[in-house]
Amino acid sequence: MDLQEIRRIVELMNEHGLTQFDLTKKDFQLKLKKGTDVDELRGLLASLPAPAALPVHAAPAPAALPAAGAAPAPAPAAADGIEINSPMVGTFYQKPAPDAPNFVEVGSVVSVGQTVCIIEAMKVMNEIKAEVSGTITAIIAQDGKPVQFGDVLFRIK
Repeated sequence: MDLQEIRRIVELMNEHGLTQFDLTKKDFQLKLKKGTDVDELRGLLASLPAPAALPVHAAPAPAALPAAGAAPAPAPAAADGIEINSPMVGTFYQKPAPDAPNFVEVGSVVSVGQTVCIIEAMKVMNEIKAEVSGTITAIIAQDGKPVQFGDVLFRIK
């Protein structure tokens, strides 16, 4: 297999949104992988020592990370509503495009499954959906700013 064939395979992976490719023949094996290896990251996070004291806004310990494809745990109740927390690390966006209106505003009524924001992670736009119905009482995250796993994005009553 020459370099041109490998480049064509990479182009096909990009074109079809594939993140892994494995070709095995009798005397040849080619493995291609794009993006972050989530299992490897979990292993690295699990090997880090736990901090002595976590600040109130810190993410939960690595063991609390959800499995790939799993829904985040139900949001905890706060004094002024239920919190919608970030299920991932990324950049918080309140609207689908720079010239579009925000998904929600303070006072917006949302229902379960309604998109409330987008978090961009590794150049992928991930829609974050409401897990409860209610009225948005606060937007905590700042548009275009980074968020960490577990950060409070919104409060709903």
